[in-house]
Amino acid sequence: MNAAVMHAFDAPPRYESFADPVAGEEEVLVSVSAAGLHPVVKARASGKHYTSTGELPLIPGIDGVGHLQDGTRVYFAATRSPYGTFAERSVTRPAVCLPVPETLDDVTVAAMINPAMSSWAALKWRAQFAAGESVLILGATGVAGQLAVQVAKRLGARRVIAAGRNPAVLKELERLGADAIISLNLEPGAFVSALSQEWGRDKTDVVLDYLWGSPAERLLEALAQRVLQHGPSRIRFVQVGSSAGTTISLPAATLRSSGLELIGSGFGSVSVDRILQSVRDFLSEAAREAFEMKTRIAPLREVEALWNVAAEGARLVIRPS
Repeated sequence: MNAAVMHAFDAPPRYESFADPVAGEEEVLVSVSAAGLHPVVKARASGKHYTSTGELPLIPGIDGVGHLQDGTRVYFAATRSPYGTFAERSVTRPAVCLPVPETLDDVTVAAMINPAMSSWAALKWRAQFAAGESVLILGATGVAGQLAVQVAKRLGARRVIAAGRNPAVLKELERLGADAIISLNLEPGAFVSALSQEWGRDKTDVVLDYLWGSPAERLLEALAQRVLQHGPSRIRFVQVGSSAGTTISLPAATLRSSGLELIGSGFGSVSVDRILQSVRDFLSEAAREAFEMKTRIAPLREVEALWNVAAEGARLVIRPS
């Protein structure tokens, strides 16, 4: 079969022939129709993600949409290494194959599920979010952040604050449901002041952080200032992504003097069963009322050329044919 194949962690995959997968006991073959090039796909393929196996050669791709041998159209994930989803066929277990509603197309589902799960699972399972609470999204202008604004509102958020860099997308987020926007292009002091002012108007219950690094440090600084002005209150800070840095400096006093709860959300901190339930719930909600998301489609044979090309606010979806 044709596939994108990684031969080195520091180079893009190559389009070439690869041995067809053979289903073992309690496994199923999937004919792939679409797979998203998510940031986690690149991270795992580089060998730097905490779930990377270190095995080469491998086919990248963590999830996708395809058809089982009986023709059932499914969203699927958790493929057996070295078979990822950037190939004509892959292999996985029946338990991680979920039927796709007829009203949703392959490309949309392949693009949406991974970034949508980053906020859906984080809110539902890690933050134990309740309708009527407020959410601040740090890194809201990325693909996952834009979906997070919509997910938070769909789950009943009272107020959503969107913090991000892209000014055009920030304005668009107001249309998608953000009640307030804060630019990450502000000088550090102005950014902290803007956060403090926003928290002075209305408390934030949950922070979804897609950035970490310096933006997270500044947000935590603003939190410390808020505590001095308004007193402590419980804030669940859910760490989801680290596109701005993998580490932060966290003063001990920030934890001692506030109601801050630091939580991570990702593979390992959310069980497979809960992730699958989140996918079912999200697919049902997306079928009921569409979420907005920009996509770009490319054939599998172009994956090497497009691997390191910025998607500019859209999620690249690879199709085998």
